[in-house]
Amino acid sequence: MTTTAFDQHVAEQPDAVRAVLAAGPVPRLDPARPVLFTGIGTSLHACRVAAAWVRELSGGRVHTAALDAHDLALTGVISAADQIVVVSHRGTKIYPNEVLRKAAEAGAATIAVTGAGPAEPVAGTVLRTCPQERASTHTVSYVTGLAVLGRLVVSLLGDAAAPLGRGLAAVPDALRRTLDLPLAEAAVDALAGSGPDPALLTGTGLDAITAEEAALKIKEGTYRWAEGMHSEFALHGTPAVFRASTVAYVIRPEQADGGRTDALLGLLSAIGARSFVSAADEAADLPFAAVPPLVRPLVGVVPFHRLVSAAARRLGASPDLTHLEEEPWSSAVRAVKL
Repeated sequence: MTTTAFDQHVAEQPDAVRAVLAAGPVPRLDPARPVLFTGIGTSLHACRVAAAWVRELSGGRVHTAALDAHDLALTGVISAADQIVVVSHRGTKIYPNEVLRKAAEAGAATIAVTGAGPAEPVAGTVLRTCPQERASTHTVSYVTGLAVLGRLVVSLLGDAAAPLGRGLAAVPDALRRTLDLPLAEAAVDALAGSGPDPALLTGTGLDAITAEEAALKIKEGTYRWAEGMHSEFALHGTPAVFRASTVAYVIRPEQADGGRTDALLGLLSAIGARSFVSAADEAADLPFAAVPPLVRPLVGVVPFHRLVSAAARRLGASPDLTHLEEEPWSSAVRAVKL
């Protein structure tokens, strides 16, 4: 079996996260000032997790938000009181760097979280995640970005963030265990054989962000359309498009969700759709190791990385190249400056 760069990066995640957690100190943000996390795509998903951590652990006392870097750069308001954390895989994209420029003009404090490489974002502090990925479907830079953001939140909130600090310490071993767990072949078969029908991915709380990130990985790595959303959203209006050919991947929460995950699974079954469950349970279709709820985003995404790898091999797709190996995608995508 040919090993892709994507596969190598997925396998690197335990050691890469361990290295980030053992790295030098991070700056301490001021809890009396707003903290705005910003990025695009996968980086924005990481920002949304970080903002959720701050809200929960501070009890809402620290003003925070996760904003799209495009919108913040072009139409957003940045003041001197703001603390701007820009997340970017490579540090080269137009709008994350435009946010840094705009923030500097406003007198705001800035931190750039990005991969190691030649790019030098113009920020007050640059925090590196991992070496640049050779695959265009990003994995290890996502989980290491989350680890860096977690350290920033712990530094920001001190004792209030102790549960997050303890959770982060458990992540490297949990990642390693997750990589050794078996995936259900039927879950791979369903994605590889789904044809033009989109795959549905759902979760609640932080798992809803993981569902959206996993859907993006499926699109990038398998060239199959996928949509991620909150489980509750999937029960409102969305069932109008469910059909027997729908393939769903449902992240089962550990905490109470009012029975909504089971309601969604029952609805999908009644329509004849195929559903697969991802959970902190070795018997699940897409299992991952149990970790504290706050750090599930770092571990719960990994079964989907592995699903993408297995399905891509069946489909002849390349998570390394994200369809840039073929026309008209290569010319069309390269004509757009990101």
